[in-house]
Amino acid sequence: MTSMHEIFTQDVLKQLFPAQRTEDFFAALFGDAAEGAYDISLSFKGNDNNSLSFTLDLHERPGRCLACNLTSGLPEVLSKHKVINLAGLVAAIEQKLDGKAKCSSWTLGRTQQVSKHLHCIPLRITLAQL
Repeated sequence: MTSMHEIFTQDVLKQLFPAQRTEDFFAALFGDAAEGAYDISLSFKGNDNNSLSFTLDLHERPGRCLACNLTSGLPEVLSKHKVINLAGLVAAIEQKLDGKAKCSSWTLGRTQQVSKHLHCIPLRITLAQL
């Protein structure tokens, strides 16, 4: 059986959440993508029997400040934002599972400050076995 780490490789994660999505997000938010303070990427953290754990990683852009006041309210914003499209992301993740499981629900956790230059938002997907 294929492990989840073999499915969710760096290349697959970049396909699921391309860098252009950050640009589009800030263009929609501010009218100019260059106004964003961070870049968003997707990381796979692991799995257990009935869930997958990812993070949305917020990487500070050069010359910008990644302050807690910028990122603490993001889970609420990202969960509803049409450009970020987390429901679509979860559907795309389900397709990568190739029929082995269905994604029954998902939640975003609170923003975690890993370092001054990196904040992460946990994305937990609950699986329903087929």
